[in-house]
Amino acid sequence: MARSYDDIIDSKYITVAIYSDYPPFSYLSDGVPKGIDYEIAQRIAKEMQVDLRLQWMTADENVEDDLRNNLWKGHYLTRTVADVMLRVPYDKTYSLSRDDIGELVHEQVHMFAPYHTESWQIIYDQNKIESVTTMAVFQYHKVGVEVDSIPQFYLSSAFGGRMRDNAQHYATTLKAVNALQAGEVDAAMGLRTQISHLQGEMNNQRFQLAKNAFPMLGQQQWEIGMAVKTNYRQLGYAVGDIVETMIKQGDMEALFTKYHAVYQSPTLY
Repeated sequence: MARSYDDIIDSKYITVAIYSDYPPFSYLSDGVPKGIDYEIAQRIAKEMQVDLRLQWMTADENVEDDLRNNLWKGHYLTRTVADVMLRVPYDKTYSLSRDDIGELVHEQVHMFAPYHTESWQIIYDQNKIESVTTMAVFQYHKVGVEVDSIPQFYLSSAFGGRMRDNAQHYATTLKAVNALQAGEVDAAMGLRTQISHLQGEMNNQRFQLAKNAFPMLGQQQWEIGMAVKTNYRQLGYAVGDIVETMIKQGDMEALFTKYHAVYQSPTLY
């Protein structure tokens, strides 16, 4: 079961849940853990003076399932849970959402410590497109996008479906960006952190980050934080203080820069 702050200190280790195969956030490179979230987890363990144990998560259908499987109940096969889970939406409306009979959906968890503001991003081939100031350009140019993602639904339906035929679907954002480099598409759309991270490994003169907005997409930006089991607030306070220090001292931005990712501080700070 999830443990209290005192239990963690006494045991001399903390278990942190991070997503697997999700660069630049958390992934294995030649069997070695790497990524922004992994290094945040390392910092938390170091400041608490305990060892770090990782619980690698495979994304389920939604965040609610991920919280249940990894934080307060455990997967039906393993029943193991972590002490802290990273990359959780930090949104008051979401945290207080109710089900069809009026019960709190997230009653079992406490969401806290926003550490990054995420958004969507277009990257494009400047040899194919002069500039991307509006989404209207994709009525005439192909754009790669991850299948079953919000960008896919957006490109398929916005503006009366006029971009639908040019939206090319790929299994992951990485494969969409690889298709861009191979010349199969003229642009790609995905999470800003992932797109900027991938651009850092490409020809920055040829492949540019667009500065357009996304009309009719809905929420343009959202904050990412952490979660603990709801009755372990003391642990949340301790971890939150560590994250706040990282942000205010510039360590969080430096960490994102290390992975060639654009960083935007949450509005809380």
